[in-house]
Formats: sequence, structure tokens, C-alpha cells
Amino acid sequence: MHRNASGGLAGREPPTATYRLQLQPRFPFAAAERTVPRLAALGVSHLHLSPILEATPGSTHGYDVTDHSAVRAELGGEDGLRALARAAHAHGLGLIADIVPNHMAVPVPEHLNGPLWEVLRDGPASPCARWFDIDWAEHGGKVLLPVLAGRLGDELAHFRTADGVLHYRDHVFPLRPGTGQLPLPELLDAQWYRPAWWRLARTELNYRRFFTVSTLIAVRVEDPDVFTATHSKLLQLVRDGVLDGLRVDHPDGLADPAGYLHRLHQATHHGGRSPARPWIVVEKILTGDERLPADWPVAGTTGYDALRHLDGLFTDPQGATELAAAYRTFTGRPADQGGDWPATVRRAAYRIVTHELAAEVERLVRAGVRVCDASHILRDHAPWALRAALREILVRLPVYRPYAAPGGATPVAPVDWAMLDEAAQGARSAFAVPEEATVVEMVRDAALGRLGDGPDHRDFCARFAQTATALRAKSVEDTAFYRYAPLLSANEVGGTPDRPAVGPSEFHAFCGRLQRDWPLTGTVLSTHDTKRSGDVRARIAALTEYPAQWADLMHRLWARCPAPDPHVAWVAWQTAFGLGVPDAGRLAPAMQKAIREAALLTTWTEPDTAYEAAVEAFVTAGPCGALHEELVRLAEEAEPSIRAHTLGAALLHLTMPGVPDLYMGTETVYRALVDPDNRRPPEEGGRPPVEGLPGEKLWLTRAALRLRRAHPEWFGAASSYEPFAAAGPAAAHCVAFGRAGHVIAVATRLPRRLAGGGGWRGTVLPLPGGGSWRDALSGHAHPAGPVPLAELLGAGPVALLVRE
Repeated sequence: MHRNASGGLAGREPPTATYRLQLQPRFPFAAAERTVPRLAALGVSHLHLSPILEATPGSTHGYDVTDHSAVRAELGGEDGLRALARAAHAHGLGLIADIVPNHMAVPVPEHLNGPLWEVLRDGPASPCARWFDIDWAEHGGKVLLPVLAGRLGDELAHFRTADGVLHYRDHVFPLRPGTGQLPLPELLDAQWYRPAWWRLARTELNYRRFFTVSTLIAVRVEDPDVFTATHSKLLQLVRDGVLDGLRVDHPDGLADPAGYLHRLHQATHHGGRSPARPWIVVEKILTGDERLPADWPVAGTTGYDALRHLDGLFTDPQGATELAAAYRTFTGRPADQGGDWPATVRRAAYRIVTHELAAEVERLVRAGVRVCDASHILRDHAPWALRAALREILVRLPVYRPYAAPGGATPVAPVDWAMLDEAAQGARSAFAVPEEATVVEMVRDAALGRLGDGPDHRDFCARFAQTATALRAKSVEDTAFYRYAPLLSANEVGGTPDRPAVGPSEFHAFCGRLQRDWPLTGTVLSTHDTKRSGDVRARIAALTEYPAQWADLMHRLWARCPAPDPHVAWVAWQTAFGLGVPDAGRLAPAMQKAIREAALLTTWTEPDTAYEAAVEAFVTAGPCGALHEELVRLAEEAEPSIRAHTLGAALLHLTMPGVPDLYMGTETVYRALVDPDNRRPPEEGGRPPVEGLPGEKLWLTRAALRLRRAHPEWFGAASSYEPFAAAGPAAAHCVAFGRAGHVIAVATRLPRRLAGGGGWRGTVLPLPGGGSWRDALSGHAHPAGPVPLAELLGAGPVALLVRE
């Protein structure tokens, strides 16, 4: 990597490894700048920054953007960002930034979002009205603002006008020109917005939002002018060489993800030279065998697909099955409330589509009615039938969304056609009259963009996909993952909790596809969004080698310290085992989030305070009390499995195809729970000397990262991936692969079963000829040919071999 006189990259090279820093007011650009020397010495090539544009004051994440034209002042502003870039460049590092094209904040006070302020003041005639998906036909042409603490009649006393604006508690709203002198009731009625009780958002909202978060209003970046306005500052930073890459947040929320990415690709292509393009990855969640659309002009995903394969490789399939059976026995959960994964997902989806996403479904119904009314062939599908068909099809979609464009300009992928057709045929079962069931074909074809290219057709097609995405995220990630909990390490974004284990052949096939199709994709083990960090999941996954011990322990602990319900007990004890320390200040908030997201006995909007207090008391007395020693004893017994998984996952992550992204602190052992726990500012001033497993992981990470940086050709797009098979009775416990004929990564999987079977027992790993191999971790040299794994892995469960 080298830079031109202005500091920009003279020929942008893709990252060899990135390091994610979660910026916030307590960890601004200046604090990030102080980490540069240490992270450069670690061996990464780029710093990966959370969103850098203006956001809601005090935000600890930055995804609530308020102003696309300015770098966030609370982080140090543009001067602070450019200073960070100069420091990074001086140490040979580049910068990657997280960008948020899908939504903006509805902030308090509201004037912080300038475009929204103009729309609230001037209505649909505002030039900024095109920024947002607002259904102006609803609520008499007003934007519903669900911000009131109670019904309007009970809150009128809290409204006042002053300085030409309308105040309500901490909120500030603009006044429509010429209305400022009206009495309050008439003044409210005269505005382009309608302040309403916050509970109306679920059913009455008429603007598109991020998932079910009404304080995040979606942005129409498919409009070229909106794209330009929301990306000009970011593109300037790319042109100036401040930013060398972009991570695109939540592309599935966009009306046309492919169109957006092509526009972004074109906008970042300077001077016709391909090397000048920044590295771009997308936060696309792939489900099961789903593949990233081949025509997207990106390097790949942000890496949740790699996370699932890495975790699964170190999960014992037989033990996972035994844990699931023990969980069902212990909790007694009904099939659709945690006893069975598919049934749990389906019930959760029905809840979300009929409750939390009711407003989004009704918007689709209205669009569907307009599509039908415009065609004599399609008329007489009743709104109730459209509503039923939509719900039944949406809950049956196995992935986040289909990709389709009205008018047939872009052919629908066969996989999307087949998926929607199967869902439509399944939806027929909801109709007693066959003639009425034909509405499912109408919904299917409209969602595929096959009924026309008018405004209503485009609206339905895009909105269907956007609603599908929100439904999948809320029903799976934010509900079912908290209801079905045999093995919490498997309940991660993109995961398959009912099939948590991945065999070596499946892992090798996945890596081979990455090297062939997406060699510069992102890969991760921990992110700001993972429900548990990689090292917490490694500890929990180790329980699949100790299923009987865990089941027995749960029954003993229940007898000594019963919880409010068995499911809470299982989740709390397993979470505490993963965290490894009896810290109620961290575990109790994670458990509160778990029970509210599960939404069975308490919810975010209807909390059962007595139940929640009982859960907190149990967490303090049980997992974080004296009985925590029971977990310590099991962890000591499982230590070989924990160590093998922790080091094995780290090594394979850093050497497999793709660009590894390390979350802050994960170069050593990093145990964090769901946000906000995983967004705590990192320690400053250097880390104390580390020993034991944390020291081993740091040594491994530094060795692999420096190797990648010194020899990017061994790991990049021009490299190769060669699975290596061990030979002997314990071959299944070794996973190994080579990169470009120069590097071999070797890891041990399921060491308890390995030890129970008598160890390696003469199992060997044939090393290619043409020179000897030295382990970059232990320093030991090994000749070419079959090497006993007992010798190769004598110093530890992993080896990083480099050809001499």
C-alpha cells in the first residue's frame, strides 16, 4: 500500500485484515488515534470505524444519523477524522467506515434532522418530501408522529408555542407557515404532522421505519437526488483518501439493493482505474444455503456466513442433539414456544406480522388494492383476503427477502420465483374457499414485479421485500432466538439453531466457494451486533462435548436455586457459563433483554415488573452468587474444549478466504454479551501482560495478522484454498487447509471425544513436499511428508505452518 502526495491511496489495495473500533463520545477519533501504533504493530491493515456522520446526541453506536453533510462533532468532527487518517496513514493503515443508507433518526429535538424538519413544516410540497417513504393518503395528509406519552387529550397541557416553534416536553416541532397565531387545538390540526400517542405506531404509522423502531425513519436512496445528498460527504472523504473502504449497513432495507450498490460502485470509481475503488462489503444476512446475489458489485458480505461455519465446525453434532433433548425435558416448552425451532419461528413470525408490523402490512394491503383496482382482471380481491394472503406468504419466506424489480427489466432469479411460489401455495391453506385462495397468486406475482410497472406496482414490490426483511429480523433474530435456547452459541445472526454443527467437508466447501466467488469478502467472529462475542460462544459450544454433565448440573442447580421459570434458568446459567465471571451488572441487563425480546411473559411495551424483578433477583442469587462455583468446576473440566475452540476459531478465521475483521479487544480473550455490553469503550493506555489462554490467543493473532500483511498474495484474490485431509483413526478431529502453497492452518476439533477415543493414535497429516515447514506459533520445524498429529500439535491444539 502506498499513498499519493495528498495522503490518498495511489492505488487502493484491499485490506489484509480490519480492526473494528466502536466510536462514541467516550471513545472519539482522538482516542482511536491513540490506538494506531498498537494496532499497526498487531498486524492489521485497516481500522474499521463505526458510523462517523452526525448522529443523535450521546449515541453510543452512530446508526441514528441526523445529518449526512457533516462528520460527527461529538467524535471530533472532520478535523478529528482527518487527523486520525493522517496518523493511520503514517503507520501504514487505512480507514474503513460504516455507512447507513437505509434510515435516519427522528431525533429529539426534531430540528437536528434538517430534511425531516422541512417536511414537517412544509408537507408534501417540500423538496425534502422525496427523502422519506410517507403515505400522504393516510391521516388526512399528515405524518403521524408517535411521540406522546399518552392520548392527545391527556397531553395537551404539555404543548406550548415559543420562538416560532411548537414544544412538547423535550420535543420541538416546526410550525406550518401562517399558523403560529392559532389557538392550540386549531394549531395542531393545521400542521402537516399529527402528534400521537406512542402506542399508535404499531398500527397507524404512515412512514417507513427501520424494522419496528419508530425513531428511525427510512430514507429513499433509490432517488438519485437523495443518494447524492446523503452520500456527498462520504464520497468526498473517499476521493480525498481519508476513507479506503465502506461497510454498507442493512442493504436489504432498501427498495432496490442492487441498484443502490451499482450507483455506489459508480460513484466511488475515480478516473476509470479499478484499483482506485474502495473495498465495499454489505451487511447481508445469508440464511442457510442462500447465496449473495452474483451481480452485486461488492467484495462480499460483512461475514456472518463465515461466523456460522466457524462456530459450527467446533460444535459436536451428537452433543448438540443431546442438549436439545435435555432442554426440552428441563423446560417443558411447547413446540411453538421453544420446543421446536421451525414451529417457534412460525409462531414468532405470526406475532410480528399481526402486531409489531401491522402498520407495514396495512400499507401493503392499500397498495395491493390499488393494483387490483387498476386492472379488470385483478379486481374483486377483497382487502381482508389480500391481508390474509400477505401474512401467510410473508411468514413462510425462509430468507430475509426476495429480489425483484417491476416491469421485467431484470429477470427474477429462479430461486426467488421458487421461494415465493412455494410460500404462496402454502398460504392457500388459510382460505376455505378455493376461488378466494387465488389471491395468493396475485400477491406472489405482485411481489415478483410481474403485474406491471406503474407507481403502485413498484411500491408494492419494494414494500413487500422491505416488510419481509423486517419480519425475518424481528421474528428470528429478536424473538425466536430468545425463545429456543438449547445451545445459545448457535443463536447468532445468520445461524441455524436447529442445525448448529458444521462438518469439515461442509466447512471446506464453503471456504472453496468463498475463494472462487468472493475472495475478498469480510469474515467475522464478533461484531457490535453479535448477541455473544466469539469467545463467549466458544465456551458455550464446548458444552456440546459435555451434554450429560450440563443436564445434570441444571437439575441440581434448579433444586438449590429455582428460577421464575425453567427456560430462564437454562438461559441464565448458560449465559453465565459463557461469560465466565459472576457479574450481575452485566448479566442482569442481558437477561432482561432476553425475556423482553422473547415476549412471552414480559415485553418492551408491556413489561411485567414483578416478573422482571424476580428474574433479576434470581440472576444475582444464582448465576452471580455462590453457586457460580458450580460453573467454574465444569469450565475447568471443559478447559481443553474451550481452548481448542477459542484458538481454533481464531486461527481459521485469520487464515481462511476473505478479509478478517477483528472487533475491538478480540485479539485476546474477549467475553461480551449483547449490546450495550459489547459496546463498552475499549481500555486505553495499553493492555497489561497477558498469560494463559488470553496470551496464547494474542500470540496467535499477532503471528497470523503479520503473516497476512507481509504476504497478502498468499491470502488474497489470487491465492488458492486447498483442504488437507489427515489419515488415521482420529482424522475427523483435525481440520486443515493450505493457502497458495505457502501456509497451512491446522486445528483440533472436539478434543474431548478425541481423548475419549485414545488420542491421535498414529493419525498423520501429510505435508506437501518442496521444503520443510515451520510452525509460526511454536517455532518447531517439520519435514514434508506424513507428520504425526501428536507431534505436530504437541504444543497446543493449533498450528500455523509456513513453508521454509
